Amino acid sequence: MFLRIATGLALSLVLPLHSAMAQTPAPGGILRAVVQPEPVTLNPGYNNSYVNGVVATNVLEGLLTYDKDHKPGPSLATAWKVAPDALSIEFTLRKEVKWHDGRPFTSADVKYSALEVWKKVHPIGRNILADLDDVATPDDHTAVLKFKRPALVVLNFLNAQGLPVLPRHLYENTDVLTNPYNQKPVGTGAFKFKSWSKGQQIDLVRNEDYWDKGKPYLDGIVFRIIPDAAARSAALETGEVDYIPWDSVPLNDVERLQKLPSLAVTYQGYSWQSNYLVLEFNLRRPELAHPTVRHAIAHAINRPGLTRAVWYNLGTPSASTIPSSLKQFYTTDKVPQYPYDPQLANRLLDQAGYPRQANGVRFSIHIDYAPFNQNFGRHAEYLKQNLKQVGIEVDVRNQDLASYLKRVYTDYDFDLQTTRWAPYIDPQLGGLRQFWTQTISKGTPWQNASGYSNPELDAIIDKIRYATRQDDRYKAFGDFQRIAQRDIPALALYEEKNFTVYNRKVHGLSDDADASQASLKNVWIQR
Repeated sequence: MFLRIATGLALSLVLPLHSAMAQTPAPGGILRAVVQPEPVTLNPGYNNSYVNGVVATNVLEGLLTYDKDHKPGPSLATAWKVAPDALSIEFTLRKEVKWHDGRPFTSADVKYSALEVWKKVHPIGRNILADLDDVATPDDHTAVLKFKRPALVVLNFLNAQGLPVLPRHLYENTDVLTNPYNQKPVGTGAFKFKSWSKGQQIDLVRNEDYWDKGKPYLDGIVFRIIPDAAARSAALETGEVDYIPWDSVPLNDVERLQKLPSLAVTYQGYSWQSNYLVLEFNLRRPELAHPTVRHAIAHAINRPGLTRAVWYNLGTPSASTIPSSLKQFYTTDKVPQYPYDPQLANRLLDQAGYPRQANGVRFSIHIDYAPFNQNFGRHAEYLKQNLKQVGIEVDVRNQDLASYLKRVYTDYDFDLQTTRWAPYIDPQLGGLRQFWTQTISKGTPWQNASGYSNPELDAIIDKIRYATRQDDRYKAFGDFQRIAQRDIPALALYEEKNFTVYNRKVHGLSDDADASQASLKNVWIQR
């Protein structure tokens, strides 16, 4: 995909594909949605958690969009071309676009966003744009990204959820991480931010001056915060809410809900992320720094059982650090595997020098989990039971998302943590950052929290980043998987099959690859 996209981009102006509408869109109405858990920020420019994007991508926009086949299409950029040496990418920007405060959108906003936000503070951008040297702005509607070395992978990450364009006039000469507009964003999107009642709801209203004339159809969107999963299901059934993405109802309710005449379930809109669940080890902990202990823990986990008991088979057990859905990159050839084998796990723990004590316990640890929905808590409890069988005592810690992010990524105050990772449509985007020495970045979410550093793997990652032939990248990704799966600072557990539940009166939902984190400007409500 890398080379195909790179060479065809100049001519690729394919608009996003949307599901067929049975009727003429009816303007008006408020979409009642749920976002769970509550976002920490509404600026994906420095924290690209999916919950932030569910809301913020209706307000902020990126240079590109991606269709269901992962092909790029226009958004704030209407055309783009790659230089023959791949050291620059020129974007033609959409004219007559305004920020929600009335200021014009220009190439200066792209330059500021790229150099000061994407390159410096974005958890993925700071890696894939490490060789971004400058952004030329010959006029208000042209922006040229200039690189020291090729970095064409960036073309797969330029949507609103990936690398959103921020208003320079509101962010320049401020601390991006603490800027108040992170909580009340000003964008160019189809909806304008209205209010955020913490713990209750986030309100967006129609942008009457949106560049895509006639859009959006809705008068606004209300994103409600409903912490209880059963209450979210009930709200759908009673018609209290219309739209809930990201697996936010109990998994054992899905089959029942989709049989109701008023509701529907879709699995579209998630392939841009290619999500999987991992168990990450804090290598600062002496026991977990021991590779044999990590191997033992891997053998102690019943991944097929986990998939059945916790995730209701809405996905498959993982066999590598790259999901099988990314077929060009995925391999199991000579990639170490850790089948469920408690007896072997016990022997390895004995060999590592951690025998059972009189009470049967070898050592005690904590597990922290990302509180995206109640299934993640059940997931952590299942791991606890698996490890108990081999003499490892586990305390599962429950906390809100903000506390979890601080504990794991700022304080490094964890032993094991389990969360969702997204490698995206090219694993260079999100599949390397947890294993690369340069991504150890205190305070930056979804990075290398384990503290893992391996010069051998770093060299392979450089080969991936700078390769000019796709075949060379594929080979390097094979080597990457073999080493990462051997050392397992993080163990892939389960490949997700995400879903959205919605009321059938809601029309126009997209089937694009990133639809679950993209603008709802095409949505309308049948009345």
